[in-house]
Amino acid sequence: MNIEEVTFNPDGLVPTIIQDAITMQVLTLAYMNKEALQKTIETNEVWLYSRKRQQLWYKGETSGNIQHVIDLRWDCDKDALLLFVHPTGPACHTGESSCFKGTEGRKTTLTQLETIIEKRKQQAKKGSYTTYLFKEGIDKIAKKVAEEAAEVIIAAKNRNKEEVIWETADLFYHLLVLLNEQDVPLDEVFKVLEGRMISSEETKS
Repeated sequence: MNIEEVTFNPDGLVPTIIQDAITMQVLTLAYMNKEALQKTIETNEVWLYSRKRQQLWYKGETSGNIQHVIDLRWDCDKDALLLFVHPTGPACHTGESSCFKGTEGRKTTLTQLETIIEKRKQQAKKGSYTTYLFKEGIDKIAKKVAEEAAEVIIAAKNRNKEEVIWETADLFYHLLVLLNEQDVPLDEVFKVLEGRMISSEETKS
């Protein structure tokens, strides 16, 4: 990225949206000046400009909640930036994961589904397929994961896009059931993926 091509506003700043690279949750809307952008590119960690304090701001300097940059993009007019990051802690000074407030909007589809599956495990529901899987145990759950993985492969081999989408959704669901049965939070899987992305980016730099 050529910093000289970025269009800074009259105050020498460019608005910057920061988004979680895995969950796609929007974390913060902040600002960068040229120095903050340069440091962000050089370190692969988020640097911003605090309009309130009128100074450069290293994200996580006080809280320890550093944000590792996975990808940096800009809009067509090059007067706004988008950062995909791996946050090592909450993005907001209030302790929330995001500075944007809402009800369930901050949760991804997978984490919502994880919550529903956990409820079915704790509170058996008559007629629930999820409850049935937990009652049958790990052998049944593992068999379903294998079956759904095979269905994804078959759909892909057949070049059937709709079936690939449908069968992948089934696979994701059964994987979440398996993770829950093993007492493995989805967040632990996210952390491994995030760590791999960071290692990949560091290798490139």
